[in-house]
Amino acid sequence: MLATLAMTILIQTQTPACPACAGMVAFAADPNFLAAHDLPAPLAFTPVQGHAVTWDLPKGAPGQGFYVPGKPRNRAALVLIHEFWGLNDYVKREAERYHDRLGCAVLAVDLYDGKVATTREDAVKNMQAVDSERGKATVAAAVSALKAGKFGKAAARIGTIGWCFGGGWSFQTAVQGGSNVDACVMYYGMPDLAPEAIAKLHAPVLMVHPTRDKWITAKVVEDFEHAMTGAHKHLQVLHYDADHAFANPSSASYNGKAAQDAFKHTVAFFKSHL
Repeated sequence: MLATLAMTILIQTQTPACPACAGMVAFAADPNFLAAHDLPAPLAFTPVQGHAVTWDLPKGAPGQGFYVPGKPRNRAALVLIHEFWGLNDYVKREAERYHDRLGCAVLAVDLYDGKVATTREDAVKNMQAVDSERGKATVAAAVSALKAGKFGKAAARIGTIGWCFGGGWSFQTAVQGGSNVDACVMYYGMPDLAPEAIAKLHAPVLMVHPTRDKWITAKVVEDFEHAMTGAHKHLQVLHYDADHAFANPSSASYNGKAAQDAFKHTVAFFKSHL
Protein backbone atom coordinates (compact mmCIF):
# COMPACT_ATOMS: atom_id res chain seq x y z
CA MET A 1 0.00 0.00 0.00
CA LEU A 2 2.77 2.43 0.94
CA ALA A 3 4.69 1.51 -2.22
CA THR A 4 1.60 2.20 -4.34
CA LEU A 5 1.06 5.54 -2.60
CA ALA A 6 4.69 6.52 -3.11
CA MET A 7 4.53 5.60 -6.79
CA THR A 8 1.33 7.61 -7.24
CA ILE A 9 2.90 10.68 -5.61
CA LEU A 10 6.02 10.31 -7.78
CA ILE A 11 3.95 10.18 -10.96
CA GLN A 12 1.66 13.04 -9.99
CA THR A 13 4.55 15.35 -9.13
CA GLN A 14 6.39 14.86 -12.43
CA THR A 15 5.30 16.19 -15.80
CA PRO A 16 5.33 13.60 -18.59
CA ALA A 17 8.15 14.61 -20.92
CA CYS A 18 6.91 13.03 -24.12
CA PRO A 19 3.58 13.47 -25.92
CA ALA A 20 3.78 9.96 -27.36
CA CYS A 21 4.00 8.39 -23.89
CA ALA A 22 2.26 11.01 -21.73
CA GLY A 23 -0.88 8.89 -21.61
CA MET A 24 1.09 5.84 -20.54
CA VAL A 25 2.83 7.82 -17.80
CA ALA A 26 -0.57 8.97 -16.54
CA PHE A 27 -1.80 5.38 -16.59
CA ALA A 28 1.13 4.39 -14.39
CA ALA A 29 -0.64 6.06 -11.45
CA ASP A 30 -3.17 3.25 -11.72
CA PRO A 31 -2.08 0.22 -9.65
CA ASN A 32 -3.98 -2.01 -12.07
CA PHE A 33 -1.84 -0.75 -14.96
CA LEU A 34 1.34 -1.56 -13.06
CA ALA A 35 -0.05 -4.96 -12.08
CA ALA A 36 -0.79 -5.68 -15.75
CA HIS A 37 2.94 -5.48 -16.48
CA ASP A 38 4.44 -8.63 -15.02
CA LEU A 39 8.15 -8.66 -14.31
CA PRO A 40 9.81 -10.30 -17.32
CA ALA A 41 11.12 -13.77 -16.61
CA PRO A 42 14.84 -14.26 -17.25
CA LEU A 43 15.49 -15.04 -20.90
CA ALA A 44 18.54 -16.91 -22.19
CA PHE A 45 18.98 -15.17 -25.55
CA THR A 46 22.10 -14.89 -27.66
CA PRO A 47 21.72 -12.71 -30.76
CA VAL A 48 22.34 -14.58 -33.99
CA GLN A 49 22.94 -11.58 -36.26
CA GLY A 50 22.01 -8.47 -34.28
CA HIS A 51 24.52 -6.15 -32.67
CA ALA A 52 24.67 -2.81 -30.87
CA VAL A 53 24.85 0.36 -32.97
CA THR A 54 24.84 4.12 -32.43
CA TRP A 55 23.96 7.05 -34.66
CA ASP A 56 24.52 10.79 -34.40
CA LEU A 57 21.84 13.23 -33.27
CA PRO A 58 21.80 16.98 -33.95
CA LYS A 59 22.83 17.52 -30.33
CA GLY A 60 23.56 15.49 -27.23
CA ALA A 61 24.64 11.88 -26.87
CA PRO A 62 24.26 9.52 -29.84
CA GLY A 63 21.18 7.38 -30.31
CA GLN A 64 21.53 3.73 -29.31
CA GLY A 65 19.99 0.57 -30.65
CA PHE A 66 20.22 -3.05 -31.74
CA TYR A 67 20.59 -3.65 -35.48
CA VAL A 68 19.90 -6.80 -37.47
CA PRO A 69 21.20 -6.55 -41.07
CA GLY A 70 18.82 -7.34 -43.89
CA LYS A 71 19.25 -10.22 -46.31
CA PRO A 72 21.36 -9.40 -49.39
CA ARG A 73 18.58 -8.57 -51.85
CA ASN A 74 16.18 -7.02 -49.35
CA ARG A 75 16.31 -3.22 -49.11
CA ALA A 76 13.47 -2.72 -46.65
CA ALA A 77 13.98 -1.86 -42.98
CA LEU A 78 11.96 -1.71 -39.78
CA VAL A 79 12.35 0.70 -36.89
CA LEU A 80 11.20 -1.25 -33.84
CA ILE A 81 10.40 0.47 -30.52
CA HIS A 82 10.51 -1.34 -27.19
CA GLU A 83 7.69 -1.38 -24.63
CA PHE A 84 7.50 -0.52 -20.91
CA TRP A 85 10.64 -2.38 -19.80
CA GLY A 86 13.15 -1.06 -22.31
CA LEU A 87 15.37 -2.68 -24.93
CA ASN A 88 15.70 -6.04 -23.19
CA ASP A 89 16.43 -9.47 -24.63
CA TYR A 90 12.75 -10.09 -25.38
CA VAL A 91 12.75 -7.06 -27.68
CA LYS A 92 16.04 -8.08 -29.30
CA ARG A 93 14.61 -11.53 -29.92
CA GLU A 94 11.54 -9.94 -31.51
CA ALA A 95 13.80 -7.86 -33.77
CA GLU A 96 15.47 -11.03 -35.02
CA ARG A 97 12.08 -12.70 -35.41
CA TYR A 98 10.86 -9.95 -37.76
CA HIS A 99 14.12 -10.13 -39.68
CA ASP A 100 13.71 -13.89 -40.05
CA ARG A 101 10.15 -13.56 -41.33
CA LEU A 102 10.54 -10.49 -43.56
CA GLY A 103 14.21 -10.64 -44.52
CA CYS A 104 14.55 -6.91 -43.93
CA ALA A 105 16.94 -4.99 -41.70
CA VAL A 106 15.60 -4.20 -38.24
CA LEU A 107 16.76 -1.35 -36.01
CA ALA A 108 15.46 -1.64 -32.45
CA VAL A 109 15.73 1.87 -31.03
CA ASP A 110 16.57 2.36 -27.35
CA LEU A 111 14.62 5.36 -26.06
CA TYR A 112 15.80 4.67 -22.51
CA ASP A 113 19.45 5.30 -23.52
CA GLY A 114 20.83 2.03 -22.20
CA LYS A 115 18.59 1.59 -19.17
CA VAL A 116 16.63 -1.67 -18.90
CA ALA A 117 14.12 -1.92 -16.05
CA THR A 118 13.75 -4.97 -13.84
CA THR A 119 11.13 -3.42 -11.53
CA ARG A 120 7.89 -1.62 -12.32
CA GLU A 121 9.12 1.43 -10.42
CA ASP A 122 12.26 1.69 -12.55
CA ALA A 123 10.23 1.19 -15.74
CA VAL A 124 7.98 4.12 -14.81
CA LYS A 125 11.00 6.31 -13.98
CA ASN A 126 12.66 5.45 -17.28
CA MET A 127 9.48 6.13 -19.22
CA GLN A 128 9.03 9.49 -17.49
CA ALA A 129 12.64 10.44 -18.18
CA VAL A 130 12.20 10.25 -21.97
CA ASP A 131 12.58 13.82 -23.17
CA SER A 132 10.17 14.70 -25.98
CA GLU A 133 12.64 16.56 -28.16
CA ARG A 134 15.43 14.02 -27.73
CA GLY A 135 13.01 11.18 -28.41
CA LYS A 136 11.79 12.79 -31.62
CA ALA A 137 15.35 13.54 -32.70
CA THR A 138 16.39 9.97 -31.94
CA VAL A 139 13.70 8.31 -34.06
CA ALA A 140 14.01 10.86 -36.88
CA ALA A 141 17.77 10.32 -37.01
CA ALA A 142 17.24 6.54 -36.93
CA VAL A 143 15.08 6.77 -40.05
CA SER A 144 17.64 9.03 -41.73
CA ALA A 145 20.49 6.66 -40.82
CA LEU A 146 18.66 3.72 -42.39
CA LYS A 147 17.93 5.74 -45.53
CA ALA A 148 21.58 6.79 -45.77
CA GLY A 149 22.91 3.26 -45.30
CA LYS A 150 24.81 4.03 -42.11
CA PHE A 151 24.57 0.43 -40.88
CA GLY A 152 24.84 -1.31 -44.24
CA LYS A 153 22.95 -0.91 -47.49
CA ALA A 154 20.57 2.05 -47.75
CA ALA A 155 16.92 1.26 -47.04
CA ALA A 156 14.56 1.87 -49.94
CA ARG A 157 11.42 1.54 -47.81
CA ILE A 158 10.95 1.78 -44.05
CA GLY A 159 8.29 0.57 -41.62
CA THR A 160 7.82 1.17 -37.90
CA ILE A 161 6.46 -1.06 -35.14
CA GLY A 162 6.11 -0.89 -31.37
CA TRP A 163 4.11 -2.13 -28.39
CA CYS A 164 2.54 -0.22 -25.46
CA PHE A 165 4.92 2.73 -24.85
CA GLY A 166 6.58 1.73 -28.11
CA GLY A 167 3.25 1.67 -29.93
CA GLY A 168 2.85 5.39 -29.40
CA TRP A 169 6.45 5.93 -30.40
CA SER A 170 6.01 3.81 -33.54
CA PHE A 171 3.35 6.29 -34.61
CA GLN A 172 5.59 9.19 -33.59
CA THR A 173 8.44 7.72 -35.66
CA ALA A 174 6.17 7.63 -38.70
CA VAL A 175 5.19 11.24 -38.03
CA GLN A 176 8.78 12.42 -37.63
CA GLY A 177 9.94 10.35 -40.61
CA GLY A 178 7.31 11.84 -42.90
CA SER A 179 7.67 10.67 -46.49
CA ASN A 180 10.62 8.43 -45.54
CA VAL A 181 8.32 6.05 -43.64
CA ASP A 182 6.10 3.76 -45.69
CA ALA A 183 4.18 1.71 -43.09
CA CYS A 184 3.41 1.96 -39.38
CA VAL A 185 2.17 -0.70 -36.95
CA MET A 186 1.21 0.14 -33.38
CA TYR A 187 0.17 -2.43 -30.80
CA TYR A 188 -2.03 -1.02 -28.00
CA GLY A 189 -0.20 2.32 -28.02
CA MET A 190 -1.50 5.84 -27.43
CA PRO A 191 -1.77 7.76 -30.71
CA ASP A 192 -0.92 11.44 -31.10
CA LEU A 193 -4.18 13.09 -32.18
CA ALA A 194 -2.73 16.57 -32.73
CA PRO A 195 -3.74 17.72 -36.23
CA GLU A 196 -0.23 19.02 -36.90
CA ALA A 197 1.22 15.58 -36.11
CA ILE A 198 -1.24 13.66 -38.27
CA ALA A 199 -0.67 16.13 -41.11
CA LYS A 200 3.00 15.08 -41.28
CA LEU A 201 2.10 11.39 -41.55
CA HIS A 202 2.56 9.72 -44.95
CA ALA A 203 2.45 6.06 -43.95
CA PRO A 204 -0.65 3.87 -43.72
CA VAL A 205 -1.20 2.74 -40.12
CA LEU A 206 -2.21 -0.65 -38.73
CA MET A 207 -3.41 -0.47 -35.12
CA VAL A 208 -3.72 -3.67 -33.10
CA HIS A 209 -6.34 -3.18 -30.41
CA PRO A 210 -7.29 -5.59 -27.61
CA THR A 211 -10.93 -4.88 -26.78
CA ARG A 212 -10.43 -5.60 -23.08
CA ASP A 213 -7.67 -3.01 -22.79
CA LYS A 214 -8.62 -0.75 -19.86
CA TRP A 215 -6.30 2.05 -20.98
CA ILE A 216 -6.19 2.14 -24.78
CA THR A 217 -9.97 2.01 -24.80
CA ALA A 218 -12.57 1.84 -27.54
CA LYS A 219 -12.97 5.62 -27.14
CA VAL A 220 -9.25 6.14 -27.81
CA VAL A 221 -9.55 4.07 -30.97
CA GLU A 222 -12.74 5.86 -32.04
CA ASP A 223 -11.11 9.27 -31.61
CA PHE A 224 -8.07 8.08 -33.56
CA GLU A 225 -10.23 6.79 -36.41
CA HIS A 226 -12.12 10.10 -36.52
CA ALA A 227 -8.90 12.14 -36.59
CA MET A 228 -7.31 10.00 -39.29
CA THR A 229 -10.45 9.98 -41.45
CA GLY A 230 -10.75 13.75 -41.13
CA ALA A 231 -7.16 14.15 -42.28
CA HIS A 232 -7.65 11.68 -45.17
CA LYS A 233 -5.07 9.27 -43.74
CA HIS A 234 -5.23 5.48 -43.95
CA LEU A 235 -5.90 3.57 -40.72
CA GLN A 236 -6.75 -0.11 -40.32
CA VAL A 237 -7.69 -1.43 -36.87
CA LEU A 238 -7.52 -5.09 -35.85
CA HIS A 239 -9.64 -5.89 -32.80
CA TYR A 240 -8.94 -8.86 -30.53
CA ASP A 241 -10.83 -10.21 -27.53
CA ALA A 242 -7.76 -9.83 -25.34
CA ASP A 243 -6.09 -7.62 -22.73
CA HIS A 244 -3.37 -5.00 -22.88
CA ALA A 245 0.05 -6.62 -23.51
CA PHE A 246 -1.58 -9.72 -25.01
CA ALA A 247 1.25 -10.04 -27.56
CA ASN A 248 4.01 -10.00 -24.93
CA PRO A 249 5.11 -13.58 -24.16
CA SER A 250 6.51 -12.46 -20.79
CA SER A 251 3.10 -11.15 -19.66
CA ALA A 252 0.36 -13.01 -17.78
CA SER A 253 -2.01 -11.39 -20.31
CA TYR A 254 -0.29 -13.17 -23.19
CA ASN A 255 -2.83 -14.67 -25.58
CA GLY A 256 -0.99 -16.99 -27.92
CA LYS A 257 -3.78 -17.42 -30.46
CA ALA A 258 -4.45 -13.69 -30.76
CA ALA A 259 -0.73 -12.87 -30.78
CA GLN A 260 -0.06 -15.27 -33.63
CA ASP A 261 -2.97 -13.93 -35.66
CA ALA A 262 -1.86 -10.33 -35.08
CA PHE A 263 1.70 -11.27 -36.08
CA LYS A 264 0.40 -12.87 -39.29
CA HIS A 265 -1.54 -9.72 -40.20
CA THR A 266 1.40 -7.50 -39.23
CA VAL A 267 3.76 -9.43 -41.50
CA ALA A 268 1.22 -9.28 -44.36
CA PHE A 269 0.80 -5.53 -43.84
CA PHE A 270 4.55 -4.94 -44.03
CA LYS A 271 4.91 -7.20 -47.05
CA SER A 272 2.24 -5.22 -48.89
CA HIS A 273 3.84 -1.84 -48.14
CA LEU A 274 7.56 -2.56 -47.96
